[in-house]
Amino acid sequence: MFDNLSDRLDGAMKLLKGENRLTEINIAQSVKEIRRALVEADVNYKIAKEFTDKIKEKALGTENVLKSVKPGELMIKIVKDELVELMGGQTATINMTGKPNVILIAGLQGSGKTTFSGKLANFLKQNHKKRPLLVACDVYRPAAMDQLAVLGEQIKVPVYREPENKNPVDIALKGIAHANIHGLDTVIIDTAGRLAVDEEMMLEIANIKAAISPNETLFVVDSMTGQDAVNTAKAFNDTINFDGVVLTKMDGDTRGGAALSIKYTVGKPIKFVSMGEKLDTLDIFHPDRMAQRILGMGDIVSFVEKAQAQYDEQEAKTLGEENSQE
Repeated sequence: MFDNLSDRLDGAMKLLKGENRLTEINIAQSVKEIRRALVEADVNYKIAKEFTDKIKEKALGTENVLKSVKPGELMIKIVKDELVELMGGQTATINMTGKPNVILIAGLQGSGKTTFSGKLANFLKQNHKKRPLLVACDVYRPAAMDQLAVLGEQIKVPVYREPENKNPVDIALKGIAHANIHGLDTVIIDTAGRLAVDEEMMLEIANIKAAISPNETLFVVDSMTGQDAVNTAKAFNDTINFDGVVLTKMDGDTRGGAALSIKYTVGKPIKFVSMGEKLDTLDIFHPDRMAQRILGMGDIVSFVEKAQAQYDEQEAKTLGEENSQE
């Protein structure tokens, strides 16, 4: 995951090796390589340019401070901070205030929706002591209903399905009623997807959402599809105004474009990342941890943060002494 991007960013930082300080020239060279690395990772050029312009501005503002920090280390810290911001800044939480909690899962066919639904049920059961119900609302693919039933059996979570019913809105409403009757506090609704965005699918998912008023709508996207994933997310968000994004197949050969671009494009946070088929491979998305993983340089970031804190402390002390003399 992100191997190529990490290597390219590492190369951009090495351009500063041996330099005594950040200058307009070496900052420009480094920023140019960072932008190239992002575009190669399938990040939209406009986003990459805006991102690197911010890095350049911040780097130019630190030319004469933090003498104890090497230029390359300082640049890594600046890039890390901007990566965190690009991917959402704060860790986003899932809304579980409903009675029952109703979570609607949307996305294209093949994005990993059904597997994610199972993983989410398992995650909420294990980590939040919830009593979930999985509801099979993909009325077009019997295999999807069967898959959900198998997943439910594996994690000991009940599955509501009506194989003969071709009305997903009706199934969703009956699923929620079933949860209320049986004391289940969380309803996860797996919906149908198609190979590409089309009007019929969008109308169906919009109708389901309008009927059930979920307290959380999650859009599942295959992270390996890069910029296409971002465009699909925008189309879905324009239709159903989802609350958060789930990136699946993060263990694959992903270039990172989706993870880096999706928050900027749709304004919605990434809430979960999913890796592999095992049902315990679901993680909450932490922008800061992901940024450090991409850069592969957590220790350096910590070192620069300490140097920054010492510099700020010294500045405050100097300011205090100046004020006391006045």
